Amino acid sequence: MVATETRDDTMILNMGPQHPSTHGVLRLRLELEGETVIDIKPDIGYLHTGIEKTGERLKYQQVITLTDRMGYLDNMLDELAYVLAVEKLLGIDVPERVKWIRVLLGELERISSHLLWLGTHALDLGAMSMFMYCFRERERVLDIKEHISGVRMMTSYIRIGGLMADLPPEFESMVRDFIAYMPHRIDEYEEILTRNDLWVERTKDVGILPPDIAIDMGCSGPTLRGSGVAYDIRRAMPYSGYENFDFEVVIGEKGDVYDRYKCRVREMRESLKIVEQAIDGMPEGPWRIDDRKIVPPPKDELVHSMESLIHHFKLFTEGLKPPIGEVYNAIEGARGEMGFYVVSNGSGKPYRFHMRAPSFYNLQALPKMAKGLKVADLVAIIGTIDIVLGEVDR
Repeated sequence: MVATETRDDTMILNMGPQHPSTHGVLRLRLELEGETVIDIKPDIGYLHTGIEKTGERLKYQQVITLTDRMGYLDNMLDELAYVLAVEKLLGIDVPERVKWIRVLLGELERISSHLLWLGTHALDLGAMSMFMYCFRERERVLDIKEHISGVRMMTSYIRIGGLMADLPPEFESMVRDFIAYMPHRIDEYEEILTRNDLWVERTKDVGILPPDIAIDMGCSGPTLRGSGVAYDIRRAMPYSGYENFDFEVVIGEKGDVYDRYKCRVREMRESLKIVEQAIDGMPEGPWRIDDRKIVPPPKDELVHSMESLIHHFKLFTEGLKPPIGEVYNAIEGARGEMGFYVVSNGSGKPYRFHMRAPSFYNLQALPKMAKGLKVADLVAIIGTIDIVLGEVDR
């Protein structure tokens, strides 16, 4: 933090830009009176990737690799949001098994993202052991992702029309082990933090975001629900079969840092309930649709079927071609409403490709939450937003 100028009885300071291995490359221009925050102006753009413009130069199938790298902490949820948008553009519906697998993997990804958030947020406030505990549990989710896709993070497992492949035989036992193991670990987290005097003092009545302001700012996810607004896209506009699952929309009371912490912890418990329901009721059936103009034919057909070879060649050289039109599709990501706006001009590439990323909107609320508080409180408030700068600077 470096002082850049003084004006009357206030001081203008730069906080950041931070290194990308922390919360991302974010610069805050602070106006302070002593240690009290008078105003904040977030300065974004340091991590600009050009993902949206790059997506307009790739085939629809190739864009999935970009969604993996935007919200890299919950990338399978970003994959799902994009794939559902393209499937809506194509006017197709996937088999029930595919829907349930997508829900199961999405909730595992939500838990993984919340674990990373909790570990780093607690570390910011001095609770060092929580970082190691949360990453210990997150490794189990990454092991499951690696087992089904061969990749620990950027899986590209959710595909247009289905999945990369069916679930391997060991998948069920790995998931059941995780859902049996995880509730006790969440109990430990709460034992360490929820009634810890230091944690409560640093988070309670800090960074209050009133519900009307949260709505006006376009906030979503735990940032919005922590303010007492019971809005969850999984319940409000069910997608991918969420209407078949029983879960609670978790909300806070005051809208402070402590409420947002409690919301995410309870959301992990609700996600475990959904994962258990999904693994118990997993339907049989195909893992993708049977349409050679959208999904490639099985590899064993390529050596003896000229028609399959032609479909394979055209799909990967020309891409799939949705009808002319435009769609917007949103899901409940780990940080809130993750939406994709896709426009087709009938070619094999998106004419327009745009994301509605929750971190971009949630970050707008930072000045409202921090005004009148101390600089030390600002660290807690930034952490509680759970920003991913890959979403903001896309």
